[in-house]
Amino acid sequence: MSFAQFSRINLSFGDRDILKDVSLRLASGSRSCLTGANGSGKTTLMKIIAGNMTADSGDRAVQKDTRVSYLPQSGIVFRERSLRDEVETAFAFVHNLIDKLEKTGELLSRVTNDKTSESLIEEHHNLQEQIEQTGYYNREGLVNSVLRGLGFSISDINRNTGEFSGGWQMRIALAKVLLEKPDILLLDEPTNYLDIEARYWLEQWLKDFTGGYLLVSHDRYFLDVSVNEVYELYNGNLKRYTGNYTSYEKVRQIELESLIKRYNEQQEEILKTEALIRRFRYKASKASFAQDLVKRLEKMEIIEIPESLKKINISFPPAPHSGNVALTLEGIGKSYGQRHVLSSLDLNIETGERLVVAGPNGAGKTTLLRIIAGIDKQFEGSVKYGSGINVGYFSQDAAEALNSSQTVLEFMEEESPTALIPKLRDMLGAFLFRGDDVYKNVKVLSGGEKSRLALLKMFLKPMNLLILDEPTNHLDLYSKDILLNALKKYNGTIIFVSHDRSFMEDLSTKTLELKPGTDTNAAEAKLFYGNYAYYLDRINREQGEESQEQSVIKNEQLSIKVEQEELSNEQRRAAEKQKQAVKRRLEKQEVEILAKLDELEKIRKNLETELTNPLVYSNGEKAREVKQKLDVCTAEIDEKLGEWSNIAEQIKNDNSI
Repeated sequence: MSFAQFSRINLSFGDRDILKDVSLRLASGSRSCLTGANGSGKTTLMKIIAGNMTADSGDRAVQKDTRVSYLPQSGIVFRERSLRDEVETAFAFVHNLIDKLEKTGELLSRVTNDKTSESLIEEHHNLQEQIEQTGYYNREGLVNSVLRGLGFSISDINRNTGEFSGGWQMRIALAKVLLEKPDILLLDEPTNYLDIEARYWLEQWLKDFTGGYLLVSHDRYFLDVSVNEVYELYNGNLKRYTGNYTSYEKVRQIELESLIKRYNEQQEEILKTEALIRRFRYKASKASFAQDLVKRLEKMEIIEIPESLKKINISFPPAPHSGNVALTLEGIGKSYGQRHVLSSLDLNIETGERLVVAGPNGAGKTTLLRIIAGIDKQFEGSVKYGSGINVGYFSQDAAEALNSSQTVLEFMEEESPTALIPKLRDMLGAFLFRGDDVYKNVKVLSGGEKSRLALLKMFLKPMNLLILDEPTNHLDLYSKDILLNALKKYNGTIIFVSHDRSFMEDLSTKTLELKPGTDTNAAEAKLFYGNYAYYLDRINREQGEESQEQSVIKNEQLSIKVEQEELSNEQRRAAEKQKQAVKRRLEKQEVEILAKLDELEKIRKNLETELTNPLVYSNGEKAREVKQKLDVCTAEIDEKLGEWSNIAEQIKNDNSI
């Protein structure tokens, strides 16, 4: 079994201990993640494991021939080669194995000694196995599979790598380390530049991966389905927890409660001791006692709470009052040449709803948000805001507009309402501007830092319709949780796109699915009256029902149609009997669906009546609850009507049954 083991690793930068007696072991089959606050040293530890950085002290033991591949979180740029040629360099290490194989073969052809011959035959066989396991002989298929899984199109294969943007450059780097099929895989924020389809593909790839891996990620769902052990780096110390990320959080929460209790007790003791010192310091009779207290404080081992585990609650300015309807879209269409991105989209968004826009890459999610926000004005149809609507729009492009020469704190104080200024430090901390970071000059911030600052800047203004395109892209798990809690408390309307599944499920109340069009077919849009988890469940159920129920009927219909021509009279009667059985089954389904429709219509009528009750419509929370039930009921009616229409058509068409 291949492995990499590290014992008592120590590293310091100046007077700060980054790693203190850190030990861990990674082996084939390891499913691990590394977590910790921003700046805790996660990337540094990854570089030491990869052999790209040397520790001050400690032991690094890697089994012979064990290959370790490392993907940094940013900074990789490819040029010169085509995408295919660049990605195929992942197999460069195989050339050494092939050279060894050829040399072993030559030696084998000249050796006459039986014992030496046996040894060479075994070595030759082992080298052949190693080469086959790399997938070298099937590399073209592997390259195409990985590139398609990560979102590249067929037309991208021969493009020059220098033409791709920064996010796609990192996808190229990820493709290469995956194709290397190392024994130990180190991935630092691999999902940062992936959409939800590519993330799902990567999850499946990791499930099938036979080597071991260590991940750093800010995507909770991705970690939950990918790891079975968590290493936490805190104050330079590394601690291992078994189970997925959610299990770790539960255990860590219990530990944190105990830590906070001891922290509060210690802080209380420190305050009392300092008060006694101040009281007796200048009294000659108590000077010795005061000095003893000072020494006690100096020797005390101060308990610290990790910044990432401190609970910070922030809130945004209340949404200004608006009408019941926040937004109406009528016949929205958008095309790029012959490619239809949006076609005849109608949508009505009520105040207080949280709509997540879902769909594959290229389905038009960002385009739709730009149209709603008024950024993109070249489209068909109309966008109508409700009464009193004030729009706030965030996209990754917002970072480009931040070039102030002020410090982060000065910039935010200038942008902030007076009432929020006392809370700015906490808000900046929640968005990862901590300590001296608030004194950085805005124009020298990185792209990710500017993006976080632009997002926070937008939230300082009172708005009642937020349009958010990937708001969590540059946030860690701690910051995502703070943002999520603040948005849940926000009383306005939210339309958003995200690739973070946990965030999508927790925030959304409705889901709009977009499907891209083709040169000949229009794009499609479908509204689901539930959050993203409900949407996924509906999609899975619909696919499952069709594969089970409809496939039985279709197979029976097909077999009847094909065989009918050559059947004898007796066989024809049997076929007719089978045909009638299929028809009766369809009719039975029709009766059941119609009965269900009657039941749903009664429920809808009762809910509509309930909404007219003053005790309900005057209570915002109660009215919202009834309205949500009404939306779900309406969606079920639409679904059943579709099923009834399909079955009625099959019964009507004698040729199809």
